[in-house]
Amino acid sequence: MGRPKIAVLLAAYNGMLWIEQQINSILGQASVDVTIYISIDPSTDATEQWCASLCTINSNVVLLPSAGNYGGAGKNFYRLIRDVDFGEFDFIAFADQDDIWLPDKLKRATRFIQSGVCDAYSSNVTAFWPDGTTHLLNKAQSQVTWDYLFEAAGPGCTYVFSKRLASQIKRVLYDNWDVIQSITLHDWFCYGYARANGYQWFIDSEPGVLYRQHANNQMGANVGIKSLLSRFRVIKSGWWFHQIALMVGVLDKSEDVFVKKWIKFGFFQLLYLATQAHKCRRRYRDKMLFVVICLVSAISVRRKTDD
Repeated sequence: MGRPKIAVLLAAYNGMLWIEQQINSILGQASVDVTIYISIDPSTDATEQWCASLCTINSNVVLLPSAGNYGGAGKNFYRLIRDVDFGEFDFIAFADQDDIWLPDKLKRATRFIQSGVCDAYSSNVTAFWPDGTTHLLNKAQSQVTWDYLFEAAGPGCTYVFSKRLASQIKRVLYDNWDVIQSITLHDWFCYGYARANGYQWFIDSEPGVLYRQHANNQMGANVGIKSLLSRFRVIKSGWWFHQIALMVGVLDKSEDVFVKKWIKFGFFQLLYLATQAHKCRRRYRDKMLFVVICLVSAISVRRKTDD
């Protein structure tokens, strides 16, 4: 096949502190040819000007025209998937503006896909903080039957797709554009679409990305009690169940026998869902949190009914 040609889709917003280091790490990838497509949410720190200047001296970097405010990485990535022409590429990858890619990240990912092991690839990452602290984020637990309706495959910055799968994701985006805009996490949606439609996904235990942690991370590393409690509050707020319902609709799973048992999120449906944690999350800790969330939500539903 020769050197794989890869379109790297990079979403940016106020990224001047980190974007140069990230782009250099992408352009420095071993044994592949990359073209970086950048979409920028209107910024106040000269990110647009810097990227525009870079494009004039490097033909492997393309800045997409401004398309208004996105208000989050998910909508920015949806725009990139929709607007970038995949025709000349073999693979498509996602990139955040603030990470650092290890030199063989794309080489390793594309070899797995080329070998027929998978249609899409993601990996563990090594989170790092300004004080030099590092922590391996392990996302490589065995996939379970329904995990894709409840979680992503890990950070989207590790995702690499075959052109065939990326083109199908582009098509479903076109067909469901307005609804998918309400699915906040693009990485969750893409993983869900792939798994729901029979594509094979490989989660590599070898980290390929240094995953920068700072005050402006949209999600960030799920490390420690503080992070766990923060995610618990978000889930308990009802946002998570709403996102699950949107995923079920877009992925056409609402008539599945398993899904029909809980999709109304009533008291008894949530109790049932709590008993199915082993089918819904990969990591043991997340299975336990899943049970707690379902039980707490069931109690909340019962209280509202009683009132």
